[in-house]
Amino acid sequence: MRHPSRLLSAASGLAAGLVALGTAELVASLGQSTRSPILDVGDRVIDLVPAWLKDVAIDLFGTNDKLALLIGIGSLLVIYSAVVGIVAMRVRLWLGVTGIAVFGAVGTAAALAAGRGAISSLPSVVGAIAGVATLVGLHRIWYVSETEPEPEVASEDRRRLIFGLGASVVAAGLAAGGGRLLASPAAASALPTGLALPVVGRRLPPIATAADFGLPGLSPFVTPNEEFYRIDTALSVPRISAEDFSLRIFGMVDRELTLSYNDLLARTQIESDITLTCVSNEVGGQLVGNARWQGVRLDELLREAGIDPAADQVVGRSIDNFTCGFPVAVAMDGRDAMVAIGMNGVPLPLVHGFPARLVVPGLYGYVSATKWLREIEITTFAAFDHYWARREWSAQAPIKTQSRIDTPGALDRIDAGPGVIAGVAWAQTRGISKVEVRIDEGEWQEAELAAEVANTTWRQWRLRWEPAPGRHSVTCRATDSTGSVQVEERATPMPDGATGWHSIVVIAEQP
Repeated sequence: MRHPSRLLSAASGLAAGLVALGTAELVASLGQSTRSPILDVGDRVIDLVPAWLKDVAIDLFGTNDKLALLIGIGSLLVIYSAVVGIVAMRVRLWLGVTGIAVFGAVGTAAALAAGRGAISSLPSVVGAIAGVATLVGLHRIWYVSETEPEPEVASEDRRRLIFGLGASVVAAGLAAGGGRLLASPAAASALPTGLALPVVGRRLPPIATAADFGLPGLSPFVTPNEEFYRIDTALSVPRISAEDFSLRIFGMVDRELTLSYNDLLARTQIESDITLTCVSNEVGGQLVGNARWQGVRLDELLREAGIDPAADQVVGRSIDNFTCGFPVAVAMDGRDAMVAIGMNGVPLPLVHGFPARLVVPGLYGYVSATKWLREIEITTFAAFDHYWARREWSAQAPIKTQSRIDTPGALDRIDAGPGVIAGVAWAQTRGISKVEVRIDEGEWQEAELAAEVANTTWRQWRLRWEPAPGRHSVTCRATDSTGSVQVEERATPMPDGATGWHSIVVIAEQP
């Protein structure tokens, strides 16, 4: 019996895989409890990946780490589908069918692990059935005759199989596209469009001109929303309409509170300029940004609920069940910890937590900055470990003093003669009192600081210099308002944030 070529066999497996995924995407669009199997599997990968590998991914891909994961999963599926096709078309059909069934089983297990109920497995099950049907159909197209065909018949078989492959790919595309179209109305309703933030009773003054040197290459004092870093565990941005949102405050409290989005809008609003920092930020890294946040004070909500004196942890839980946890004492010590609904004058963008999120100055985001917030639980550190604490990161994580050189950049070629070195420094809730710069192995020189807006934000700095032609090293260090100098010793982000002085090398050339 004549078998199809390996290329055609692999293409048959790919076509079956595309039909399976396209059908799964279509089914996933039909309900709130169903998602694409790729996203469910990706979420489980994120849950199971060790902390050190998470850091490697962020180091390599930065804020594109989730895209890299999805591309990786897609690449593995392509290879897997091709192997399934070769086995089914050239060895045994039932082995190929088993391979697709395994694909469905993995997707089903990932969906059930998310705790959305049995219906969540429907996309994987229906997709696998569609994939099996496609593979069986392509197999029958080729092996329609059990006898060795004549050359002209073999050519006809090849044409029929290629036509079948094309039809399968078109069907897969229509299914996936249909799923996207069906999902789009729900997605559109979740967009924060047409919403306006309520008026703040005591508005902050505009950012002082003296707080931003306005130098090319220097991070602006306020980070635009579209440039603000995003690091979280969500492969797809959770989408929920303002009408469907509710926030529950419960646990070790005197009375539970349940707040709608309109309830949050109706409460007294505050504004606060706060710099957020990701614990995965390496020395000199870009996973830090500053914004003007608007929302409701967290301490006021917790006082209304009434906190049990034995409680010592506030747990934020997101719509996708991600958890952060931080001390009750931090929430109640007077800092502007808030349930935020606005960012830089507009409702929270979807990727930054719409409808509501927690913002807590002075703590790394992994313990405090719960996005897509749905619950606040008052408990104890002894009773509950939040998401990253279970993965061996520190349960408590105050932000460390850091400084960064923004301009010139590492290995830049610059003109010899008058120039400027500039960057930012941060020590949220303590503030920056001094930044020093060392050029080559010379003495430390104190940089000029931009005006301080609040001790919860970063602060720009600059130093004028005239480099001679040649290679130069530049190092910076910051001192916070308590007099503590930034730690020189290099340490990786795990378990509670990186330390070390930022240093670069530049080459000055005669203009």
